[in-house]
Amino acid sequence: MTLRPLWGVLLILAMGTTVLNAKLFTYWQVHNMPQSVEKDYYIWRFLSQTSTTAFQARSIIKEVDHLNKKLRTAYKKKTGFNAPQPSNPSVSCGTPTDWKRRSEANKYFRNAILLLQQNQLQKAADAFYNAHNTYEERWEKDKCLFWLYMVTEDRDYLDKLKKSYHINMYTLLAADLTNSKYPRTIVTPSIRKNRLYSIDAKNPIHWAKIKAKIFNTSTDLEDLADDCMSKETVGMYCYVKAKACNYKKSYFPMPYRKIMKKFPKERQALLYAIARQESRFVPASVSRSFALGMMQFMPFLVEHVAKKKGERIDLDDMFNPEKAIEYADFHLDYLNKYLYHPLFIAYAYNGGIGFTKRLIRQKNYFRKGAFEPYLSMEKMTNAEAREYGKRVLTNYVVYLNKLGKPTRLLPYIKMLSDPAKTDRFRK
Repeated sequence: MTLRPLWGVLLILAMGTTVLNAKLFTYWQVHNMPQSVEKDYYIWRFLSQTSTTAFQARSIIKEVDHLNKKLRTAYKKKTGFNAPQPSNPSVSCGTPTDWKRRSEANKYFRNAILLLQQNQLQKAADAFYNAHNTYEERWEKDKCLFWLYMVTEDRDYLDKLKKSYHINMYTLLAADLTNSKYPRTIVTPSIRKNRLYSIDAKNPIHWAKIKAKIFNTSTDLEDLADDCMSKETVGMYCYVKAKACNYKKSYFPMPYRKIMKKFPKERQALLYAIARQESRFVPASVSRSFALGMMQFMPFLVEHVAKKKGERIDLDDMFNPEKAIEYADFHLDYLNKYLYHPLFIAYAYNGGIGFTKRLIRQKNYFRKGAFEPYLSMEKMTNAEAREYGKRVLTNYVVYLNKLGKPTRLLPYIKMLSDPAKTDRFRK
C-alpha cells in the first residue's frame, strides 16, 4: 500500500523536539497498515500529532506490535495513562536460535577471556574449545577457532578458519596470518534493471510486506529474490538471497554509485560498511527503537543534523538513500574530528562518541600487552557495540578492496594500540 500522507504544519513530537516540515497521518492510514515494526513507527508519529485525540490513541495503541519507550511516552502524554502491553505480537522475524545453548556458550567464552587475563592459558583453551562446540552460529565458532590459535599457536586452527564460508574478522585474519587470499564467498551482484514499479524502495510498509513473505515458510525465497531484483531494491534482493542460501554466501552490494563516487574511497568504504551492517542497504528500514533508513539515524539525530544544516525535513526523508547518505556523511565528518580508526568510528556511530571516549581512555583497553588489541575487542561489556565494531571493520576492509584499493585487515588491527593513528582522546 502506497502511503499518501497529508502535509501538515510543524509538530511537536513526544521526545520534546520539533521536526520541521512534518507530515500528518490519518487514523485510517495507520490502521490499514499491516502489523509490523514499521506500523509501530507510524503509530508513534500518529500519537505525536497534536490533532490526534485521546480516543484515537486508545484505539490505535491496541495495534502495536512491540511497545518501546517512544510509544509509551507518546501514549502517556496523549492520554495520561500507561500504554497496555500488545495482546497479539507478531512472530519474530529472526533466525530460530536455541537461546539456552547460546547462553551456555557465551558463559564458556566469557570465562575463557577472564582466564586469559589471569594468564591461565590451558584453562582458557579448554573454555574456548567448549564454547566452540556449544555455539551454533558459524561466526561464533570462527571466533573460538581464532582464539584457540591465539592461545595454542596451533596453525591447524587457522587452516580450519580458512575453510569457513562466513566473512568475518576472524576468517580475514586467518587469511592475513597465512598470506592467503580472502574467501571466495564474497558476492557483489551485477544488476541491470534500475527499478521495479511493484515495489517502492522508500516505503517502509512495502518492506514490511516483503519481510512477512521472507519469513513465511511457504515462500520460495529464490523467486522472491527475483521479484526484488533491481538497482533500487538491491538491498532487499541481497537480503533475500542471503537467507535463501542459509548465509553460505556473503553479499556485499555497492549501490548508489553516482552518489558515492563524489566521496574519497575511504569514506565510500566506511559509508558502505556502516550501511551494510545497519540495514543491509534496505532504504526503508525501521528498527524497534525507530532508527530510520539505510543509515539507521535516530529521530533526535535527524533533527540535530537538520538544524546544523539549516534544513526543513521530515523523518520519512531518511528513507531516501541520497538524504540518508548525505546525513551520515555529515555525522561522520563530526566523528572524524576525534576518531581516525574505522573500529572506533563504528563504536561511536553505534554507542555514541561519549561511550567511545570513555572506553578507549581506560588504561586497560587498547594498550600494548598480551593478546592485545584482540583482548580489548572481546572484553567490552557493551555487547552490541562490541560485535557491531568488528563487523563494520570487516566490511570496511572488504569494501576498500571492492573499490580498487588493495587492503588487508591485519594492519588496521595492529594500529589500534597507537593513539597517534586512531584518535584524539588518548595521550
